[in-house]
Amino acid sequence: MKIAVIDGQGGGIGRLIVEKLRQALGNDCTILALGTNALAASVMLKAGANEGASGENAIVFSSSRVDIITGSVAILAANSYAGELTPRMAEAIASSEAIKVLIPLNRCGIEICGTVDEPLPWQVDNLVERIRYWYQKKLMQE
Repeated sequence: MKIAVIDGQGGGIGRLIVEKLRQALGNDCTILALGTNALAASVMLKAGANEGASGENAIVFSSSRVDIITGSVAILAANSYAGELTPRMAEAIASSEAIKVLIPLNRCGIEICGTVDEPLPWQVDNLVERIRYWYQKKLMQE
């Protein structure tokens, strides 16, 4: 199973996601660090991602080649991350057939009703549990 973690700017959210995914799933999955910039990809690689790439083409190319895409809800919003996430990236991510498990951080002008505004570490723990659910479901299908 291949999981893409997408982040921008300093890569801090992606780093935390990669660390917790690696703890929860071990080395049984491939984690692909996709940064809107090289710094974000580098930080996620240091956190334990198997592979990394950055920039628009890497995200567009990879979005259709993974089983799960994760990150902040901002990865679906064109021009988020202070303009780093291009409309083409947002379209490729949203159009991908991959399951999208996203953290509802309200930093990009999108507020998701019904979510609880909890600290980032708690939200990442919840995200990892959802990915573990989809991961186990996919394993049973194989």
